Amino acid sequence: MRALVYHGPGSISWDTVADPVIEDPGDAVVRVETTTVCGTDLHILRGDLAEAAGGTVLGHEAVGEVVATGDGVRRLRPGNRVVVSSVSACGRCRPCRDRMFGQCRGGGGWILGHLVHGTQAEYVRVPFADHSTHRLSFSPSSDEAVLLAEVLPTAYEVGVRNGEVGPGDTVVVVGAGPVGLATVAVARLYSPRRVIAVDLSTARLKAALRMGADAAEVPGRMIGELYDGPGADVVVEASGEPEGFVLCTRAVRTGGHIAVIGTPGRSTTLHLESLWRKNVTISTGQVDTSSTPWLMELLRFGRLRVSPLITHSLGLERAVEAYEVFSHGTASGALKVALHHWRDDGGSGSVEQRG
Repeated sequence: MRALVYHGPGSISWDTVADPVIEDPGDAVVRVETTTVCGTDLHILRGDLAEAAGGTVLGHEAVGEVVATGDGVRRLRPGNRVVVSSVSACGRCRPCRDRMFGQCRGGGGWILGHLVHGTQAEYVRVPFADHSTHRLSFSPSSDEAVLLAEVLPTAYEVGVRNGEVGPGDTVVVVGAGPVGLATVAVARLYSPRRVIAVDLSTARLKAALRMGADAAEVPGRMIGELYDGPGADVVVEASGEPEGFVLCTRAVRTGGHIAVIGTPGRSTTLHLESLWRKNVTISTGQVDTSSTPWLMELLRFGRLRVSPLITHSLGLERAVEAYEVFSHGTASGALKVALHHWRDDGGSGSVEQRG
C-alpha cells in the first residue's frame, strides 16, 4: 500500500510500504476513507517527540471501512463504517475501566502514528479494535465524521468539561486553530453568557465568529477589560504557546478555571507569584475520546455545526502537500485538511479549498 512515512525530524515522504495484517486477535484492519493532519503530527515532524521512530506511518484520525478482524473482535464485522479513535484502549486496565482511555496502561493510549503505524495510509491496523473504533450510527460526510476521531472529543473533554463551562459563564478561548474553534462550538451547548476568541490571525478570528463566538480579537481591549475587571469564568488555552498560557492567567477571574488544551512544544513558565491568591484551578489532560458516541449523536441530530472546520480537501497521495498547507495555516487559511482515499469514481485528487 501507499502511506506517509516519517523518516526523522523534518523528513516525510509518500512511500510504498507493507500492507497491514492482523497481528493480535483484537486487531482490525480498516480501509481509510478520510484522514487528516493534526498539530501533534507537526510536533513529531519537528522532532519534539523523540519516541516516534523513523519509518513510522503518521496519522491518528480516520474514518474508514473495516476489511478484516481478528478472532477476538466481537463488535465489528467487515463492511462496517467506523471512526478510528485517536486514542487506543485495551479496555481492561484500571484507567480504561474508569474511561480514561488516554491513560491506558495495557498497551493503548496515543499510539497510532506515534508508537505504531498510523492512519495517513490506504489501510491501517487498529489495535484493540472493539474499544478503539466507533461504528457510525448514521451516514455523515467523511469530513464531519473524521472530526469525531480527536478534534471534537478534545474540545469537549479537555476544554469544555474540564473547564466546567456552565450557563451564564464568560468563556475565553485563546488560540483559534481547529481545536480552539471546536471548543467555541461545543461551549455554546452550555449557554454561556459570551464566548470570546483570541488569536493573532484575522482569518482565524473570522472563522471563530462563524463557529459561534460572540466576539473575536487580537489580544487587546477585551482581554485588558477582563484583566482590569471581573475576569473570565473559564479560559481555554488552545494555542500551545507559552505566551498563550500567560494570557490565560491574566484573563481568568478569581476562582476561575484555566483549561489547557493546546499541545505545548516548549517550556512554559507558571507565574505562581501572581496566581496563588486567585484560587485558580488549572487543568490539563490527554483526550480519552470516551465522549465520541455522545458527540456522534449531537452531529446526527444537528446540534453541532462543525463542517466549516474542514477548509481544504486533497487526495491522500498528496499528504506531503497537506503538511505544507496545514503548517502554514495562518497564511493558507487552513484549519483542518482532509485527505481522501479516492475510490474508483473519477475522483481527481485535486485540491478543494472551501470558503
